[in-house]
Amino acid sequence: MNKLYIGNLSSSVTLADIQQLFGERKLAVGQVLLKSGYAFVDCPDENAAIRVIEALSGKVELHGKVIEVDYSVPKKQRSRKIQIRNIPPHLQWEVLDGLLAQHGTVENVEQVNTDSETAVVNVTYETKEHAKTAIEKLNGHQFETYALKISYIPDQEATQVPAHRPRRGPAARPTRDHGSSAGTSASHKLLDVPLRILVPTQFVGAIIGKEGLTIKSVTQQTQSKVDIHRKENAGAAEKPITIHSSAGGCTAACQMILEIMHKEAQDTKFTEEIPLKILAHDSFVGRLIGKEGRNLKKIEQETGTKITISSLHDLTLYNPERTITVKGSVEACSKAQAEIMKKLREAYENDLAAMNQQANLIPGLNLNALGIFSSGMPVLPSTGRTRGMVGSYNPFMSQLCYPGALYSTAAVGAMAQPYTALEQEVVHLFIPTQAVGAIIGKKGQQIKQLSRFAGASIKIAPAEGPEVSERMVIITGSPEAQFKAQGRIYGKLKEENFFNPKEEVKLEANIKVPSSAAGRVIGKGGKTVNELQNITSAEVIVPRDQTPDSNDEVIVKIVGHFFASQTAQRKIREIVQQVKQQTQKPPARGPSPQRSK
Repeated sequence: MNKLYIGNLSSSVTLADIQQLFGERKLAVGQVLLKSGYAFVDCPDENAAIRVIEALSGKVELHGKVIEVDYSVPKKQRSRKIQIRNIPPHLQWEVLDGLLAQHGTVENVEQVNTDSETAVVNVTYETKEHAKTAIEKLNGHQFETYALKISYIPDQEATQVPAHRPRRGPAARPTRDHGSSAGTSASHKLLDVPLRILVPTQFVGAIIGKEGLTIKSVTQQTQSKVDIHRKENAGAAEKPITIHSSAGGCTAACQMILEIMHKEAQDTKFTEEIPLKILAHDSFVGRLIGKEGRNLKKIEQETGTKITISSLHDLTLYNPERTITVKGSVEACSKAQAEIMKKLREAYENDLAAMNQQANLIPGLNLNALGIFSSGMPVLPSTGRTRGMVGSYNPFMSQLCYPGALYSTAAVGAMAQPYTALEQEVVHLFIPTQAVGAIIGKKGQQIKQLSRFAGASIKIAPAEGPEVSERMVIITGSPEAQFKAQGRIYGKLKEENFFNPKEEVKLEANIKVPSSAAGRVIGKGGKTVNELQNITSAEVIVPRDQTPDSNDEVIVKIVGHFFASQTAQRKIREIVQQVKQQTQKPPARGPSPQRSK
């Protein structure tokens, strides 16, 4: 991926000219192969390749011709992977997220750490057609003064022969899925929640050891895979380490790394305290803390440690992780780590279950395509993303942004056939009055972007009085559009701290149903509405003695967190649809012939 193509060269250009060009600009390159009208050059790494492209392509004239520089990608490897450069550093992820989702299903996104002021990401689409469309539509796309620059990058998988290709001919038999190695269940792979920690940069060498022997010993003894991200955040005081293993393996590897750091500190007379720093996706931290901080206090009391968590204000565009700092002895920190990761895994598994439930509520609802979970954020990619990159791009919703960047999982449930909604649904969502500005944005940009992303009409109703505590957001669109729009609004309220970090965002949503269906929603003796509340965890209220409006409809109130509200809305719509189908009259037929008497 570090080989570049230089095009539009004059026939008079020499090898010395090219080498002088790189030398003058202090661009690190390796071997240069000059051809007639073009050349190939090797770069030491991806960062060096990006620097060459950004410094030269379309900007430098050589012998009277402006040269073009891009990745050298064989045709067979121009498939699903592209690189997007020149992303404005202040760009909100919901904008980029929505933009990428318009052109196909995003499987994975990796941030490339560069020295440039703008951001660079590598994107993997589900199909090569999606990637091709994205390049055609987005290359040169303008954000203020920034024009996106997009290139193919090599897709090694495109040239690989599938490991288990079915045999052809009469002897062909269905093959079994051998995706999991012996002793490894699919569910274990699905719930791979690695332990991520931060270590002082000065101890990285000791952790790796001479010729890598120390870290090799750690991995062998604990049966774990340990990734030390040395090249990330050049010059940073701390480096992230990712540990993949069982719960016990992660704990054992973490304890060994702590012991190595403490020994190195003694040998180098390093006097500062060395706490354990665990990285956790923000969407899980509230549940780790627990109501009124009870979970955290319990872990502190049981392990004899002091635990603090970094502020929400430390979260940035590229960093959806909070830092959990644990102070105490090595053994105490190790015990606390095990309990902390237990809580984080529980939160992960609960979210995954909720996603699976939600995915089946609307036929054809593809969470990958929505761009909400990126895992896709796909639902979800590998753990190849670096610290500082949001999962599936931190799409506007803290508690719903699924951390695909951090945790590996297979795509959530195969979806049904594409869903086409002929009827537009209307939902009235009530938000705190003080949050209206955040939803609308400067000059209405935020609400316009949200509307485009969701494919829905989104309007803020006028305030009913000067002292109202809530305002009504009127959302009109298909079920999928409702899911996207409401999800983003929930996330924005959490992101902007309109709710306490320790509490979930719960909003009231009103939907209208035909008055003839209200009884079915309530059920005999309130049975149906009680079941709805038990199944969805939302509060469902059908106010009695309502006067139907001019369309003979009444209001149903739903109060709950995002998934609970969505589930309740879909269940109620389902009941209404059943009522409509049952009350439809059969098609009129001609008069039956009657015998004359």
